[in-house]
Amino acid sequence: MPDSKYHHLVAEMKGGIEWRDLSDPEMSRDPSRDVEITDITCHVVGGNFPWNIITVETDAGVTGVGEAYNGPLREHIEYLQPGLVGENPYDVERLTEHMTQLLSGLAGGAGFSQAAVSGIETALWDAVGKLVDLPVYQLLGGKYRDEIRIYCDSHAGAHLDEGSAKSFEAYEPEAYADAAEAVIDDGFDALKFDLDVAAGDADTATRRLSNAAVQHKIDVVEAVRERIGNDPLLAFDLHWNFNVETAQRVARELETYDVAWLEDPVPPENADSHRRVTEATSTPILAGENLTRVEGFVPFLTEGALDIAAPDIQKCGGLSEFRRIAAFADAFDVPVAPHNVASPVGTIASVHACATVPNAFVLEWHARDVDWWDDLYVGDPLIEDGRIQVPEGPGLGLELDLDELNDRLAPGQDPIEL
Repeated sequence: MPDSKYHHLVAEMKGGIEWRDLSDPEMSRDPSRDVEITDITCHVVGGNFPWNIITVETDAGVTGVGEAYNGPLREHIEYLQPGLVGENPYDVERLTEHMTQLLSGLAGGAGFSQAAVSGIETALWDAVGKLVDLPVYQLLGGKYRDEIRIYCDSHAGAHLDEGSAKSFEAYEPEAYADAAEAVIDDGFDALKFDLDVAAGDADTATRRLSNAAVQHKIDVVEAVRERIGNDPLLAFDLHWNFNVETAQRVARELETYDVAWLEDPVPPENADSHRRVTEATSTPILAGENLTRVEGFVPFLTEGALDIAAPDIQKCGGLSEFRRIAAFADAFDVPVAPHNVASPVGTIASVHACATVPNAFVLEWHARDVDWWDDLYVGDPLIEDGRIQVPEGPGLGLELDLDELNDRLAPGQDPIEL
C-alpha cells in the first residue's frame, strides 16, 4: 500500500497525544519474535452484508486475517495503517489501545471506528497464532467448551416466502411458522425472527403500535411456538423501532410463549429506557450490538437495563474487548449471546472468543440465505447440527478459498493476497 494521506497525522505525530505515547519503544525480546507489520488492507466481500475482510501482513511471511463490521471502513483502515506499520504484531493489547488512542479525535472509543479496531485486532491474533502455531482461543487463555451453539437469524417478510417485501402475505403468522419449521429441519435448535414488520397500522413518528399491530406480533410468536414446540430456543428482534410504552406492551404479551429474548425493543442510546422495559416484563430483554467497548455496557449492566448482553465482536473492539465485556456482564450474572452478521472469518473469530468465556451460551448466524457462504473456506461445513466446533489449527484455524473469496469481492476491489 502506498503511503496513506494520513501519514503526517498518525505515523509522525502518533495522533498528537504526547502525554501517552503507545508507540513501540523498541522493546527487548527474543530475536525469533522480532517481527514487523508491513501492511494492513481492507477488502469488501459482497455478501448479504458488505463483509470487510482485514489483512495484516508481516515481514515473517505470515498474514493475519480478521473481519470488521459492515460499513464504510476502508477510510478508517487507511487512517490507522501508518500508525501500525513497523510495529510488532505480538503486542496485540498495546496496539489495540494504540489504535483507539489514534482514533480519539474521531470518537474512537465509542463510534463506528471501533469496527476498524476490531477487524485489525482479530487479524493480529490470527497472525500471532500462526507465528506460534497455536489456536487463538489458546492465546486468549483457553476454552470452556469445545463447540458453540448457533442460533439462525431467519429474517422476516420477503425472506419467508421469496416474494415481494411489499406483500403483507409475507408477514402472515403461518409464513413464519413454515420458515421456522424449515430452520429446525436444517438441524438448528435455536432461531430468531424479525418482529418489527410493517403489518397493521403503525405511527412511525411516535414509534407506537396500534392494538391490531401488537396482536399481529403476538399471533406470529404463537404460530411459530405451536409449530416447533417449546424446546427450541426462540427469539425475536424489534430493531430499536418502538417507544417504551409499545415495547412494554409487546414484551408483556409474549410472557406466556417462553421466548428466549426480545431484542433491542427501544433505541440504544438510553439505558434508562431499556431498564424501564426490562423491569416491566418477565420476557428477557437483549441489547448491546450497537455498544462499543466495556464502557458502553457499564450503564446497561449497573442499571439492570438488560437481561442478556449482545456485543458484536466485529464492532465492539475485538476479541479481547469482548472478553472484558463478558467478564463485566458475568459479574452481574448476565449471559452473553453475541450479535454476528459476518462471513466465515468473523464467525469463526466469534467462536474462538465465545469459547474462552463462561457466560457465552449462543452465537448468531445470519447467512442462511447466502448459498455460497461455505464456499469461502476449505473443508467441511462449519455448522453441523446447529453447532460449530472450536478450531484447533493455528490462528483462527480457517483456511480460506482465495479464488472463491476474490470472485465474491464487491466491485472495484483489488484481489486479496494471503
